Amino acid sequence: MTAPGAPKAPIPIDPYRASGVDVDAGNRLVSRIGPITAATSRAGSLGGVGGFGALFDLKAAGYQDPLLVAATDGVGTKLAVAGAMDRHDTIGIDLVAMCVNDLVVQGAEPLFFLDYFATGSLDVDQAEQVVAGIAEGCRRAGCALIGGETAEMPGLYAAGDYDLAGFAVGAVERTGVVAGTEIVEGDVVLGLGSDGLHSNGFSLVRKLVADHRLDYTAPSPFDAELALGEALLTPTRIYVRPLLRALAAHTGAVRGIAHITGGGLIENIPRILPPGLATVLDAGCWPVPPVFQWLAGIGNLMPDSLARTFNMGLGLIVVVDAAAANTVIETLRETGEAVHEVGRIVAAPEGTPPVRIDGAAEAWGR
Repeated sequence: MTAPGAPKAPIPIDPYRASGVDVDAGNRLVSRIGPITAATSRAGSLGGVGGFGALFDLKAAGYQDPLLVAATDGVGTKLAVAGAMDRHDTIGIDLVAMCVNDLVVQGAEPLFFLDYFATGSLDVDQAEQVVAGIAEGCRRAGCALIGGETAEMPGLYAAGDYDLAGFAVGAVERTGVVAGTEIVEGDVVLGLGSDGLHSNGFSLVRKLVADHRLDYTAPSPFDAELALGEALLTPTRIYVRPLLRALAAHTGAVRGIAHITGGGLIENIPRILPPGLATVLDAGCWPVPPVFQWLAGIGNLMPDSLARTFNMGLGLIVVVDAAAANTVIETLRETGEAVHEVGRIVAAPEGTPPVRIDGAAEAWGR
């Protein structure tokens, strides 16, 4: 018993919480997202989140002689627009899309996904919105959200800020890999429509918004039904299910697929071209979402800059055997994709640019 008049013992405090890390908040988040992640379960999933590692059964997923394909990505400074709008329910879709689209272009079915969420101070409601978006992206892609990491790092991130990274693993039977090595002169180039900016070029977009002193909450100049920030946050389109269906229905006809991300059309298409070949696109063959024409106008951006930065309305480029082009187009359109025949594969003498876009100035209003 403490003697009368003696100083009282200090009230115990959690030193980790005092440093800015709230372990209890992390536990609350885990309990909230459990049902969300469970809803993404698929054949091959084993157990739930919360363990030290996540398990997946390839045999249960139906594979006989598979190759694993892995991808990791983030969403870049699109996060800043989500923060400015205080809207966090779709950015997780972007995160999944950026990873799983990179898998499916190699013929792989995405199997499972893990996320990394880092913040200065964990806001459980905010984080739950983000994870719900990730789960929605996984649902669209047909993969399971089987784990992740939440990290509080006060002093490294400002209050309210967070960063995201995603990790996806897929599988493809050894005979089904799509690598572009079979592409030949005369093949047809198809373009699958994008839903806008997707998750690339946002550092430039944000600079233009700042330079012109625009308000993200004001009506969008290119979509009267949405605020500017809402329009810019339109999530990246996920092409997994349509492509897997086309690959299964037209074995060997699809010879190469490129995901149009950072670097735009100019930098991404060459990644699948064999030596000695180039792509000629006709910019008049596909519609360009209004956001790109708006950016071209306020930024005085020339066609080469646009094509080297943005997808310009084509989220994927699919190279197909000319004899099968019409049937592949029909299959993709049956899944709801906007598909256009946008070019051809041609012979490329030494020194020829691997991508040429005809009619860009006229089609893009430049």
